[in-house]
This record gives sequence, structure tokens and C-alpha cells, in this order.
Amino acid sequence: MNIKLLAVGKTDNKQLQTLINDYQKRLGFYVKFEFEIIPDIKNRKTLSENQQKQKEGELILKKIASTDALVLLDENGKQMTSVVFSNYLQKHMNSGIKQLVFVIGGPFGFSEEVYKKANGKLSLSKMTFSHQMIRLFFVEQLYRGFTILRNEPYHHQ
Repeated sequence: MNIKLLAVGKTDNKQLQTLINDYQKRLGFYVKFEFEIIPDIKNRKTLSENQQKQKEGELILKKIASTDALVLLDENGKQMTSVVFSNYLQKHMNSGIKQLVFVIGGPFGFSEEVYKKANGKLSLSKMTFSHQMIRLFFVEQLYRGFTILRNEPYHHQ
């Protein structure tokens, strides 16, 4: 199974990007992982929230194959412990899915079309974090999940 993380907008913070790259490299030992940035929409300041979500949604859906399992990182999604998340990953790997795609949307969330296409929603916290921080937190949790599945000493209970 492949895992892909899609995120709207680039990361401006070089320190965050360095940490993301480190976890991305580590993930390569466990799974084929791809992190893809969907560029910010041009002239977005002239668009309403709904127009922006709509345009971002179109770009997101272009990146999703019909065979992909799509999971949205969404504040209203299901919250899991790291151990439960590792089991969630294992379940998807056992299901025969070719690609599991996680998406971090833009500042206003997702369009209705993206919500309709999604197979699930996942929340990393009840707190609000910047979209750039979520990228780091998520790739770290992916890495943690795989170390849990392999009984490696990274995660402590």
C-alpha cells in the first residue's frame, strides 16, 4: 500500500520543512510515502470562502484516483490515540487498498464535493493548529504508527 499526504499551500518555514523531510525519509523504511503540495489558488483574496473551498476542492479531487481511500484531516473527524491510529493503518494495509490518501485542506476546510468523496475524517486534536504545523504532526504520527506496528522503541506507553 502507498500512503500519500496532500496539502494545500506551500510551507514557508524552512525549519518545519526540514523536520517534515526528516520524518518523510524515516517513513521510507516502512511504506511508500508521498507528500504532495497543491499550490495556493491565485488571487484567493478576491474569492469568498466558498469559492476558495470550491477551487481547492477541484484541485484536490484531480489528485484522487477512483481506487484511492480518501481520509480528510478535519477538525470534526474522529480522534485516535497513536496506538489506535497504528491499528487503523494496519487495517487499511490488510484491506488491499492500493493507496491511502490523507488531505490537509486550505484555511476554510473542504468543499462539499470533497466531503462526499471522502471515506473518513480524522482529527489530530480539538485544538487549532496552523496548516503548516499539522503537516509535521501528521507525518510524525504516521512514523510513530509504523514504529508501533513493528514494536520498535520510539513510542512509549
